[in-house]
Amino acid sequence: FFFKQKTAYEISLGLVGSEMCIRDSSRIAEKLAGVTHGKIKLEDSGFDWKIIGPDIHNVKYVAWQCDQDAYALSGQKCSAQKFLLVHKNWAKTDLFKTMEQLAARRKIEDLTVGPVLTVNNSTFEKHRDSILKLPGAKVLFGGKLLKNHKIPACYGSFEPTAMYVPFKNFLDPAAFPILTSEIFGPFQVVTDYEDKDINDVLKTFEKIPLHLTAAVVSNDIAFKQRVLGNTVNGTTYTGWRGRTTGTPQFFWFGPSSDPRAAGIGTRESIKHVWSVHRGIMCDDMPIPENWEIPKSTQTQSQLRTTLIK
Repeated sequence: FFFKQKTAYEISLGLVGSEMCIRDSSRIAEKLAGVTHGKIKLEDSGFDWKIIGPDIHNVKYVAWQCDQDAYALSGQKCSAQKFLLVHKNWAKTDLFKTMEQLAARRKIEDLTVGPVLTVNNSTFEKHRDSILKLPGAKVLFGGKLLKNHKIPACYGSFEPTAMYVPFKNFLDPAAFPILTSEIFGPFQVVTDYEDKDINDVLKTFEKIPLHLTAAVVSNDIAFKQRVLGNTVNGTTYTGWRGRTTGTPQFFWFGPSSDPRAAGIGTRESIKHVWSVHRGIMCDDMPIPENWEIPKSTQTQSQLRTTLIK
């Protein structure tokens, strides 16, 4: 559900035995978790990552899916791709060039790029510039404001943007919060990595506080199992068609490690919201007429065995 803050609080105070499933900001979610004493299921926010593995396959398709994940709906989706990690094997392909060409097709005339409701141009430019101050950072494509439009100044209006940053910057405690600050619009951070970096990559995923969706673009079974076994994002697509958006009807918007994680549209989530867990044990068989008090026992199970006999 989408609630205004006051409405969410009012509803939460009326909860008795059931739980509330909410899609809201992380800040409001944390407050509601306290107000409801944990009787809440949350759809997490997302700084959603996609990692492209060492096995190269169909560059056009992978580039197109990256474009869709990052820039469809002008990047204003909770599951939008915000962090792209590409294995250096792909450096010999035209993946980035194809992504740039696809992003350039997006026009305000057909709304394939459009107003950004929650991030104005000043915020976008400040974030872009703060990233550019990091060693080796550059604008991969985009990075400019849209032209010839009538979008009000209170909204954002900027090109689909990708910022390249060398992976070592993610290991810098001072740079990490800058790089993982989400711009809820057509904006992503791109980096590359080598086999020797994989442990640090997995640690980076774990350090990101939001674990909504993710994608592991690879058909390399060993690679997939290593990444999937060390991450907790609630909805994760894997395989050469891996994506962060277009989630299925039964998606689980995690993190999967959090007991408050929400499933949307699943039987499990419906059960959590509309019913309560309760155990009623029926023990109403007649007591035998010749039953006598048994000897003292150490456990209830020993007594139960005696009664059955």
